[in-house]
Amino acid sequence: MAEEESDATVLIAGTANLAIAIAKIVAGLLSGSTALLAEAAHSVADTLNQVFLLAALHRSRKPADARHPFGYGMERYFWSLLAAVGILVLGAGFSITEGLRSIFAPSPIAALAVIYLVLGISFLFEGSSWLRAVFQLRREAREADVPFLKHLRSAEPAVKTVAFEDSAALIGLLIAAAGVTLSVVTGEHIWDGAASIAIGLLLIVVAFTLGRDNKTMLIGRALPADTQRELRELIASTPGIDEVLELLTLQLAPDQVLVVATVDLDDSDTTGAAVEQLAEKVDVRVREAFPMVRHLYLDPTPAEGRVSAGRDPSSRR
Repeated sequence: MAEEESDATVLIAGTANLAIAIAKIVAGLLSGSTALLAEAAHSVADTLNQVFLLAALHRSRKPADARHPFGYGMERYFWSLLAAVGILVLGAGFSITEGLRSIFAPSPIAALAVIYLVLGISFLFEGSSWLRAVFQLRREAREADVPFLKHLRSAEPAVKTVAFEDSAALIGLLIAAAGVTLSVVTGEHIWDGAASIAIGLLLIVVAFTLGRDNKTMLIGRALPADTQRELRELIASTPGIDEVLELLTLQLAPDQVLVVATVDLDDSDTTGAAVEQLAEKVDVRVREAFPMVRHLYLDPTPAEGRVSAGRDPSSRR
């Protein structure tokens, strides 16, 4: 259900951006507004990015294999990183270049009615897409019982990218409207070019933010400290375990986490069968409390020797 919702969110955003891009290009060419053409480039970049994001969603669902035993979940972050590069190159690059050209070689703005009509319709389309993405993120945060901003750090990258892109699009539309209005009111066409440059700078900020987050996930990010603390306490409270000596976590995807725990046994029974039962007990408790844990490996360390046992919940599906 969540996967279908993410697909729908990205598909709706892509369809809206494609329609908006066409309208902005036509209106920009008719009116001669650089700010509107910058917004058109913004929408074209967003449309191409939705293609990247759809690829990310589908490719990341490939089942694990011998070469990728933990699955393809991290592909989401790779394709989302490419989307951030697309925003930077296609959106920001074109907007700033056209803005500078307009300032040094200004041209009159025409067809004001067309400009405002396209900007208004674009705002409605972008707003609808933005609301869907934000509502999905807020619902996921409520279900996970975490603050919205905290959830945003580890949310589905495709949906998060849509939310960021649409936020930038809404702000960009307001900037474009302000630039066109100031150019008409003052008769100074520099405002139209300045608005285009401002849109480009806005896109740089969005691209940097998305790129930074996806880079962190690709390098390998652990669960948040408070979640690790809860996980450690849960494992340590299991009968037969004295202490969790070391806990390592790795987020493979928004809903997939790898956990490795080195535990100190209470030495009451450290036979192979007992350790196996203990690992099974920890497995069940962790999976019930933290459904996103797909792989759990225990390294028990009794006093008289080291016994290694691993439990991979995914193998029992």
